[in-house]
Amino acid sequence: MILVKDAAKKRLPAIEKRACGPPRFAKITPLALLTAASLLSLIGCGATRPSKYYQFTVPGEQTATQNADPAAATLLLGPLLASHLYREDRIVYSANGEQMGTYEYHRWAEPPTEMIEEVLLRNLRASGRYKAVYMHRSDATGDFALRGRLYDFKEVSGSPILARVTFDMELRDLKTGATAWTHFYTHDEPAGGKDVPSIVAALDRNVQAGVKEVLTGLEQYFATHPVK
Repeated sequence: MILVKDAAKKRLPAIEKRACGPPRFAKITPLALLTAASLLSLIGCGATRPSKYYQFTVPGEQTATQNADPAAATLLLGPLLASHLYREDRIVYSANGEQMGTYEYHRWAEPPTEMIEEVLLRNLRASGRYKAVYMHRSDATGDFALRGRLYDFKEVSGSPILARVTFDMELRDLKTGATAWTHFYTHDEPAGGKDVPSIVAALDRNVQAGVKEVLTGLEQYFATHPVK
């Protein structure tokens, strides 16, 4: 997990906004408005709170591992489908069963779906087991399309606090249109603490474990179903 940066966000509770306005029945004159604006700027009525942004541990650019018998297949990695909650930058938490919410000042550097796609893409390329790996939205052509859906990517309140990740993946043969391989992953990773950075680190570990399972499953599939 990498903490990216702090950024200022202006967001005040409703009570603060009411406190900063003029009396409800006061007669407002241009001079009064100018005086009020000056006072508000001095007393910090528009005070800001920094937001923290996080991203996953992503494999760096490296030379692909040389394997004795890589699959002669080109993979196209499709978009990871998900609820709108996981296609935005807010960190999601859940409590009391089905109730869910988001943190205001702790956010992802990119939507979780896009970060997971990047982790998958780089790991597949670094494995050296495929002829090539591209994003499906590119102009490249391939033999198989790998796509999936993200169901859970959130903090689960409790004792201990958990980081839940659930997704499934599907490998489709682009020549026949048939589904060649599927994999379902779900796991609750204990967080090392109650603070948001600890929860983010647990989600990061969980994603890395899930991606490792996907890579292992694909390798086993192509080992028993060689591409001709």
